[in-house]
Amino acid sequence: MAATSEEELNLSTLKPAQKRKARKRVGRGMGSGKGRYSGRGIKGQKARAGSHTMRPGFEGGQMPIYMRLGKKRGPYSKDAMPVGPHRTHTVAVNVRDLERVFDDGAEISPETLVEKGLLKNTRTDVKILGEGDLKKKLSVTAHMFSKTAREKIESAGGTATALREPVEKKRKTRKAKPAAEEREVEETTEDTAAEPTGDAEPEETAPDSEEE
Repeated sequence: MAATSEEELNLSTLKPAQKRKARKRVGRGMGSGKGRYSGRGIKGQKARAGSHTMRPGFEGGQMPIYMRLGKKRGPYSKDAMPVGPHRTHTVAVNVRDLERVFDDGAEISPETLVEKGLLKNTRTDVKILGEGDLKKKLSVTAHMFSKTAREKIESAGGTATALREPVEKKRKTRKAKPAAEEREVEETTEDTAAEPTGDAEPEETAPDSEEE
């Protein structure tokens, strides 16, 4: 048989496609190179199990940077939540979107806004805002309206029906006493202090000196 240029494939000529990389075997005695502390150093947080699974922003227990920074003004207490643009009670829809999506004379409700893709669902209240122009006559029913949106809808010949009436916040004011009443109270107090009471004993008069 003629010899071939290529080496025949058999058990003695098998070779791996890549070189074998020996895995690190820690804790196998002092002579292994990774004994005693197994490459973790002596004690400390990084020597413990789960030391590399800390949450983002964790600074070893000290006060983190996001808590050391200054806070913005506003009602950020727990009883005032939710606040801010990312925590709102309403979903905003502008009149320019109503002009773009609906036809003239259409009746708009939260359900129709979901059908047209302007809202995801009806679980959150809808507030109509006045951004943009509106020339179509629309009958809009929503939970709340801004002053500008209501004016634009009504000026175009449409109607704006609010499902939830706005709540007016009452300011706590202390009523100042009228000056005349204060004067009367002061005069009455002075008169009462000047008048003698009936229980007071009469003053004793000194006896007349004897004539010589």
